[in-house]
This record gives sequence, structure tokens and C-alpha cells, in this order.
Amino acid sequence: MPARAGHNKPMPYLPAFIAPTRYTDPAAALAQVRAIYDQQIAHLRDAMRRYVAGEALPGHVRACYPFVRLHTETVARAILKTPDISRLSYGFVAGPGRFETTLTRPDLYGNYYLEQFRLLLQNHSVELEVGTSTQPIPVHFSFAEHDHIEGNLSADRRLLMRDVFDLPDLTAMDDGIANGTFEARPGEPQPLSLFIAARVDYSLQRLRHYTGTSPEWFQNFVLFTNYQFYIDEFVRLGRVAMADPHSEYIAFVEPGNVVTRRAGLAPITGDELGMAPPRLPQMPGYHLLRADRTGISMVNIGVGPANAKNITDHIAVLRPHAWIMLGHCAGLRNSQQLGDYVLAHGYVREDHVLDEELPLWVPIPALAEIQKALEQAVEDVTGLQGPELKRIMRTGTVASTDNRNWELLPGNQVQRRLSQSRAVALDMESATIAANGFRFRVPYGTLLCVSDKPLHGEIKLPGMANHFYRERVDQHLRIGIRAVELLREQGINQLHSRKLRSFAEVAFQ
Repeated sequence: MPARAGHNKPMPYLPAFIAPTRYTDPAAALAQVRAIYDQQIAHLRDAMRRYVAGEALPGHVRACYPFVRLHTETVARAILKTPDISRLSYGFVAGPGRFETTLTRPDLYGNYYLEQFRLLLQNHSVELEVGTSTQPIPVHFSFAEHDHIEGNLSADRRLLMRDVFDLPDLTAMDDGIANGTFEARPGEPQPLSLFIAARVDYSLQRLRHYTGTSPEWFQNFVLFTNYQFYIDEFVRLGRVAMADPHSEYIAFVEPGNVVTRRAGLAPITGDELGMAPPRLPQMPGYHLLRADRTGISMVNIGVGPANAKNITDHIAVLRPHAWIMLGHCAGLRNSQQLGDYVLAHGYVREDHVLDEELPLWVPIPALAEIQKALEQAVEDVTGLQGPELKRIMRTGTVASTDNRNWELLPGNQVQRRLSQSRAVALDMESATIAANGFRFRVPYGTLLCVSDKPLHGEIKLPGMANHFYRERVDQHLRIGIRAVELLREQGINQLHSRKLRSFAEVAFQ
């Protein structure tokens, strides 16, 4: 395209415009989202190939995300024939007005979008408008999974990319909506979802980097641990499941996107591209897949609240049904024994990594659905009931700190605060994972295992630790898996608690 007279800057190089259209059928609305997204991505990929080949492109290349918009003039919701929908904590807007969000990766989020569209249409009996937004798609987010054409660029040509393409703009992808600090400007629509499309794409890229697996493999139930011992056992159980032709799980995926299909199932196109990495990524991910995506993903987040915040910031965009922390803790009560379990029903946040996003005065409640599942899972796996169950599992407050050597601080200020809070255990990650679950409306829970009692002279020693790990890791992991099974059986509609939703909430789950 020629430059417009009187302007030094060339006109944007855009794909053909697709005008907004209205829908009362969620499947038709989703099909239009797919059509717009595919067209925009194809435009970016074609331009990038031409740029790498050395062509001069006819302007600043731009493609934009699709959007979905809803207008409603009443706070009232439609009278529903299906009471189960009316009891959901999501799927409706907070009041009259215009609500909108940008969308990405319909290949990954298709079923999720379809369900959100269906609920909006049933709750409000209005049309959904789908069109092309003005929010640019950064070119980095247009590359296919195994597309590395940008690697062929010279240093000079790579430097000029910003002049030709839209690059990621971090100022446009903050978490103001999730944090409850977003305020729409006059005339601006209210948000429909917690995350705009560019924020989602950013996190999908980060998940590849940190876990060594594609976001497509992530399941809707996520277990976190901070010890490789748990991962080793999860890998063993995953491989056992794959050898069983009657297993409910259909595939097991390891870092490098190495896929093992269940016995009797043929490989799927793309499985052959997986390759074990020369070294594990920072927070390796493993995925036990079910056909309906309600399997289990497990991530070794390593040590510390910064890691815990980092990985949950990104997994949150996948909108999982729950995440649960399985880790070790310091027992703070003399009555506890090594190997006892702690079911967190409250958190003391001395981790500090979320202080800016989630003020300390915000309480992090226990979620009954998760608590009951974890307690039942301990009973099912150990075979203990009543007083015997209470003997090995204590329900109480867990404190999380950002200081690995908190025991060495001078004076007794930390111990005093722990005592005043009635904490029964201390670790470095659980409060962060729970707080980010609250912040991102992802149901959360914590079941820890006592590995030392530093306040009572029982510190970790190599021989004792080896014995402890042999005795407890297998059982603890099986409890976590059993808890997921119980949550899956009770249905997700019971899981997404209203405790996690504000009174001015986005409609998307």
C-alpha cells in the first residue's frame, strides 16, 4: 500500500476487514471467532515469512485479535429452565452495560469459549457480537508450536522488526482486572474475562519455557510439588497407567512433549516431534491426560514463593478447575510426628510476593469442596478413620515465608508471630499458591507432610530424610490423585465457589 499523502509513516498492512456480526447460537459465534483468528494469524505468518526472505513489506504489518461483546439493558437474568445454571458463580454479567473481551487460540480454548458463550446467551437472552478488535497480535504470538523461522534473521534485520511488526507490549497486559483495580474509562466496555488475549498468549509462551511442555497438554486439575521425589513417583504411576489398556487415562506427557499413549492406542500426528530435553526446564511439567481434559498435570515448582507465584500467574490463564499443593513443611507443634499431614484451613502470608497485587488485609478462605476431598482422600488411602485419622492429620493454619533460614533470625519475633497466628506448620509456597488461586478465581487447597520440627530440635538430616521420603512420598502423592478423583466425581459445578467471586465480577469462568 502506498503511504498516505502528508504522512511520513506508511499505512498499516492489514488483512481484509471482517465486519462484526451478531449471534444467538454459541457454536456459530465460536466459528466466527475461529475464522477471524485464523485469518489474522495467517496474515502475520505470511508477512513474517516474506520478511525473513528479505522482502520489503508494504507498511507496518498488523493483525488483531477477535473480540466478543455483549450488550444488556437490565440487571435481571433470564428465567432459566435449568436450575443448575442459575446456581453457577459465573456465566453472567454484573449489570446493564456493554461487556467485551479479546480472544485467542480457539484451537486450545474452543470448548471453554463455547461454554462461556452458551451461558451468556442463556442467562441474558441477548445476541453476542463477534468481530475484529483493534488490539494487535504481537508477531511472536503468531508462531506455530514448531515454527522457528525468526531464527534465520540477521542481527540487523531482527533489530528492525519493531518497525515492521507489533511486538509484545507489557503495558497492555497487566492484571488489573484480576486484581480488582481496573476501572473502565468513559465509553469503554467493561471486561468479560479476567485476561485479555495478549495476556493469555504471553502466559502460554511462558508455560512452554518453564515447564518444557506445550500448554495443550495441561489438564484441568493441577498438582504442585517442591520435590523431585514426588515427580519420580508420578512418572512411575503414569507409565503404569499407560501399560493398562483399561486405564481412564489416554496418554502421559513428559518434558520435551514426549508422549506415551495408553496401550492399544495408536500415536497421533505430532507425537513423533517430542524429544526429551538435554536438561530439565526450571519447573518441569508432567501430564496424565483424559479425553475430556479432566486429567492431572503435575509441576515441580522448586523452592520458594517467587516460583510459586510465577507458575500460577501463567497456569491461571488455562482456567483450571483446581490446583493443590503437595509439599513438605516444618511442623510447629511438639505433638506432631514426622510424616504427619497438615490440611491447611488458613494461611499466614509472610511470603510477600503478592503484597502489591493482593493486600494482606484480604483473607484467603478455605474452600469446603477442596477440604472435604482432601480429608476423604487421606481416609481412603490410609484406611484410617475417626480418632486414628486425626492422629496423623491436623487441620490448621499454615504460614509461608520467603526466608528459607527463618530459624536463624535473631530474637524470637518470628516464633512469636507464628504462635500468635496459631500456625501448625510453615513452608515457603502454600500461601502463595492459595492466594493466587483466590486472586485468579481458581479453587485451591494444600496438604503438606511434616518433614522436620526445627522449633523442637528435629531438623532434617540426610539419613532421617531418606527414610522419611521412602515412607511418605508414595502415599502423599496417591492422596493427591485420589482427591482429584473425588473432585472430578462431584462435578465442577460444585467446585467453582462463590467465595472466589466478587460482587462486580467478570462473566467468564
